[in-house]
Parts: sequence; structure tokens; C-alpha cells
Amino acid sequence: MEFWIILNSPELAIYCLENGVNRIFLDLEKIGKLERQGHLNTWITDHQKTDIIRLRNCLPKGKLIVRLNPWNSNSISEIEFAINNGADFLMLPMIKSYDEISSFSSAVSNQIPIIPLIETAESLDLIPKIIKLQGIKELYIGLNDLRLSLGYKFIFEPLVYNLLENPAKVLNSENIPWGFGGIARIGQGLIPAELIIGEHVRLGSNRLILSRTFCGNTKHLNSFLKNINLRSEIKKLKEVEEMWKNSNLKDLEKNHNNIIKAVSNLID
Repeated sequence: MEFWIILNSPELAIYCLENGVNRIFLDLEKIGKLERQGHLNTWITDHQKTDIIRLRNCLPKGKLIVRLNPWNSNSISEIEFAINNGADFLMLPMIKSYDEISSFSSAVSNQIPIIPLIETAESLDLIPKIIKLQGIKELYIGLNDLRLSLGYKFIFEPLVYNLLENPAKVLNSENIPWGFGGIARIGQGLIPAELIIGEHVRLGSNRLILSRTFCGNTKHLNSFLKNINLRSEIKKLKEVEEMWKNSNLKDLEKNHNNIIKAVSNLID
């Protein structure tokens, strides 16, 4: 399992990479996000495009994901700035049509890999076509906006309706690395992190974004270290992942049913 963390502090980024995080995720998405999520307890970052330069100056090659805005009239310049200043991967959010991700792929022109962020009802159905585009070697499914797009109440509600089953089959059969949602620390989360990791193993997901329970909104290493032993927390995640990998299909199905019950109780 690869673990990603959303932050823009160079000192925190270095520390995280040294203590079990695989990639740093810079989030430049602003267009439409406040309107969609402003009423929710979600994290809307203050990241800026100049943070690409700050992070590039200190991070090893291959470690920096940059999420841009949804496809818009300024996308070409956003893409050029990100690539010219050292982004290793570009992520396109809120895909609502094949033309949007196709245009994005053409603009990137195989210069660096693209990670489509599947978080709309429309894009969920487009996955088989999307993964054929140039530059797309992996994919991520964002549950927060996906559940909003579908009119659901809770972030993990798509799991109740088995909406990731077919995408998982397509992606796994094509050997496309992928992930979904976010993960809290072990022992935390409205749906315990232990159960969520089991669902990742069952579905074949191998990418996972660490939630705010890992770093919150802190930008300073000293504050970060007071609140968490990151290496220890990631070790716990990996131990639970290994436990589920060594379990049988019956146990994974039972865990899936436990998630359905837990989510159903929450939304009721």
C-alpha cells in the first residue's frame, strides 16, 4: 500500500517521506470546491501554485503529486506551470465528461503521468475509457465528492451500494494501480480504520490518502511531532493491511458486510 499525505510545508514533507509516507500531495483545486463542500466538515487547503517550487526544491524526484483545478479555460497554463516547475504527477478532479480528461491528457502530452480523480457519477462510468488515454498509469476514486454527486449522506456510502466493485474489476484486470477515499489513524474514524483497510485489500486498492487525523492543519514540524508519532502510526496501518492480506475471502466478505452495517447505522 502506498500512503499519500496532503500538505505544502517543505519541512513536514521531508519528515513524512522519511517516516513512511510515499508521496506528497499538493492540492491546488479551488474552482467550485467551496460551493460543493463549504457546508461540510472537510478540509479546503490554502495551497498555492508557488508551493510546487518550494516542494520541488526539497523533495526527491517522483514524490510530488499536484492536483489542479477541474478542466477550465486556464487549464493549459495551469498544466504548463506545474510541469515546468517540477510536478511529478498531475491530478485532474471533478471529471464530468470524457472530453475533459481527454483534453487534459492531450495537453499534458505524456510529459508526466496523469492521475484522474474519479469523484462524479459521470466519471465513474467512464473508467474503462479513461484508462486507455495516454499518460494515465494509475487512478484515484474520491469518495467525498462522489457521494455528493450521487446525493448520498456519508463519505463511505458508495461502499454500501457496491459502487466500487466494477471499477475494481476493470482496474485490477488491467493492472492499473488505484486507490480510494481517505484513512484515519488506527482506532479512529466514524468507520474504524481497521475495517476500511480490509475493504481496500478486498477490492485490490493500493493507494491511500492519510486523513487530517495524521497532520491536521499544522505547518510546523514541532507542532506535528507533539501530536503524532507518524512512523508508529503508519506501521500500525501496515500491520492491519498485512493481517487482512493473510485472511481469507470469507473474512474479507464479513468485513465488507460489517462496513455496510456500520455505514447504514450512521446514515439512519
